[in-house]
Amino acid sequence: MAEDLTPSDTAALDPATILGFCTAGGGPTSHTAIIARSLNIPAVVGAGPAVLDQPDGVIGILDGTRGNLYLDPSESDLEGAKEIQVVLQEMRDAEYKARYEPALTTDGHRVEVVANIGKAAEAAQAVNAGGEGVGLLRTEFLYLDREGPPTEEEQYTAYLEMIEALGGLPLIVRTLDIGGDKEVPYLNLPAEANPFLGVRGIRLCLARPELFVPQLRAIYRASKHGPIKIMFPMIATVEDLLKAKEIAEQVRQDVGADPVEIGIMIEVPSAVVLADKLAQEADFFSIGTNDLTQYVLAMDRLHPMLAKQADGLHPAVLRLVDQTVTAATVAGKWVGVCGGIAGDPKGAVILIGLGVTELSMSIPSIAAVKAKLRNISLADAKAVAQRALACQNSADVRGLPFP
Repeated sequence: MAEDLTPSDTAALDPATILGFCTAGGGPTSHTAIIARSLNIPAVVGAGPAVLDQPDGVIGILDGTRGNLYLDPSESDLEGAKEIQVVLQEMRDAEYKARYEPALTTDGHRVEVVANIGKAAEAAQAVNAGGEGVGLLRTEFLYLDREGPPTEEEQYTAYLEMIEALGGLPLIVRTLDIGGDKEVPYLNLPAEANPFLGVRGIRLCLARPELFVPQLRAIYRASKHGPIKIMFPMIATVEDLLKAKEIAEQVRQDVGADPVEIGIMIEVPSAVVLADKLAQEADFFSIGTNDLTQYVLAMDRLHPMLAKQADGLHPAVLRLVDQTVTAATVAGKWVGVCGGIAGDPKGAVILIGLGVTELSMSIPSIAAVKAKLRNISLADAKAVAQRALACQNSADVRGLPFP
């Protein structure tokens, strides 16, 4: 139990010895929570300062799925929790055995289920978990916890390692997404009053070509060895995309690589409004529901009082997903989702019902989501998605009867 954990603190936890953690601060879509999910460590975040007043050694039951911590449980409560653990383990074992089977709905609709990863070694783990590729490579891992930026050669070597581990499966590389709650001291970025509204993602890359160009060179060099796609984060305007594509095309020609698909993250409300225009310039969209949620609801995903309410299944967010898919479909482009709700079985059902064709998630979620999708029909998913769009709030969405 802690006041909060930094992403690097969380990444250093050993899943073999840490059964779970609870923090007073943070939120379910913070990078600390995302890393905990990728390590398959149950966590409750944003529980409030009262959790810090507990004495050492107190017995507790931590339910990471529902976000509840039960302290000083009775003997019967403990026995009940242990029974649930057995049932959950049996269910997970069954899901894991079927992990390589495709996510094919009962009426024959195929959904691509891929992984969000943050380091080279996770590419092989994603394949072993049943992932059909990588839908989001967070390249920030190459830049964090070091004294200076990685060289082009270091980046090329990392991408090549992942291509080899994937064995022909697709790899979508998101260009550097520093800023917001991800700080890199050696970049000497000026302090910002509103860092989530400041120079982050593609804005930083366009402002600092000495960071952007070596990364693009490494990506294009690696693309000669396997199927890579490039994805730009934090695109807010058509001009952002055009500038980034212009730099990428110049780098491609310099490297002598073939063209690759270039997509964008949809995580800013303006990108949804402009989706029809952006679809003319991008090859695909991947919706980052974590950031999109905080921007559309005007709720900081790390705010101790508001983070719990920043739910990606809020109807306001789902309506933006629906709008994005509609615009992309008209332009003949595909849409994926790489935010947290893609790895939530309920969220996955709604998303495919809205027309999303690719779901990218933390590695431990892959088998469970594929199992869920194999047991529903696309027709039922579409019906529940329409009911979700008509709901008033996220609690109503989560309370819907799911197929």
